[in-house]
This record gives sequence, C-alpha cells and structure tokens, in this order.
Amino acid sequence: MIKVGDRLPALTLMEYQEREGEGCSIGPNKVEIASATAGKTIALFAVPGAFTPTCSVSHLPGYLQRGAEFKAAGVDEIWCVSVNDAFVMGAWARDQGTEGKIRLLADGDAALAKATGLTLDLSGRGLGLRSQRYSMLLQDGVVKVLNVEGAGKLEVSDADTLLAQLRAL
Repeated sequence: MIKVGDRLPALTLMEYQEREGEGCSIGPNKVEIASATAGKTIALFAVPGAFTPTCSVSHLPGYLQRGAEFKAAGVDEIWCVSVNDAFVMGAWARDQGTEGKIRLLADGDAALAKATGLTLDLSGRGLGLRSQRYSMLLQDGVVKVLNVEGAGKLEVSDADTLLAQLRAL
C-alpha cells in the first residue's frame, strides 16, 4: 500500500469537461498525474462510487464546503477520485456543483486504486472492484498525509480532518 513519502504513481485519470478550454475539449480529457501534480499542493480524496449515499451526502460536500479554507491554507486544487467513468464523474460534478472548486477525476479501470494498493472489492454487492475511501495531501506528487478509512466508515478521510492536518504541517 502507498505510504507517506511515496510518489503517487504516474498514471492517467480522466476528467469530463463541460466547456472547451486551453488544451481541453468538451467531454473526457486525460489528466496525467505526474504533470498535473508537479509543483502543486493537492488535497485528494477517494470515494467508492459517485452518487453513492455517503459519498454524495457527506464526503464530497464536506470538501465543497471547506474549499476556500483549503485554498487559504495553501492547497492549489482539490481532487475527488472514484472508480467510475468520466461521464458519470461529469454528471456527478454537475449534480454537486463542483465546477471550479473540486476536480472529479475518473479512475475508470481502477488503475490508481490497484497501483496504490487501495482497492475495495464490492463484487458481492454488484459494484465490482472499487477504491477504498481515503484522503491524502500531495506536495509535488509526493504523499505528505494519508488517511485510509475502515470498511463502511467516514471518520478520518473527511475534509475537517485533512484540513486540520494541513494546518499542522
């Protein structure tokens, strides 16, 4: 499993763009982790699935509500990663009103979850291989803080906990 001091694997995630912009077209666009984290402080949290109850009601909204505080504490971007496709993540972003506040990134084939050792097998529940719920603080792609949740919990990867840890650094 990934640990504090490790570099996030240099993989590609996908992000659904609502508007055409510099270097990105409408629809799914590649996000190369290595270049997207270079020189930045990123608050990253992962959820088992978009539109799922805890993720939609508590986990993501906490980061949305605390977004300005993360920015004031030195975070350049907040990322939410889930093992869903970019279209689902785009729809969830619209539903949650995250545009310009949180980047919702798709780990469609669970490559990041597998590479970090943070997979969650929900096959018996019809959800297949997913990501565990966790949060991490990245500086220039290196893990500075890592909080991995116990099964079915939201106690250590919430926005308040990561924000307190960020402020303590």
